[in-house]
Amino acid sequence: QVQLVESGGGLVQAGGSLRLSCAAAGRLFSINAMGWYRQAPGKQRELVAVITSGGSTNYAGSVKGRFTISRDNAKNTVYLQMNSLKPEATGLYYCNADAKYYGGSGLGRGDYWGQGTQVTVSS
Repeated sequence: QVQLVESGGGLVQAGGSLRLSCAAAGRLFSINAMGWYRQAPGKQRELVAVITSGGSTNYAGSVKGRFTISRDNAKNTVYLQMNSLKPEATGLYYCNADAKYYGGSGLGRGDYWGQGTQVTVSS
């Protein structure tokens, strides 16, 4: 149906920057909202940022002004530019998409997750 593939994670010092990418592939018809979530060790997964197909965005309070979410609808790709990184940003970052796909008997709709990409910020 739909697959999400993330890239761009890594190890960075506090104050540094990283850019995450997530590309959607499969029998796509359309993608509504796309977002990034973070799961720190021992904690629940939490929303970092989300963007609609029209470009409206929403951010967690802890990242406002430092992270920017964007998307390229032609490439079915969402990005997360992370600046001024802090050690508390460390975690596994997951891409999420609310997408419609071509199914066997018409259009289907699902909520999809990537496999996660690790971000580690050292102090």
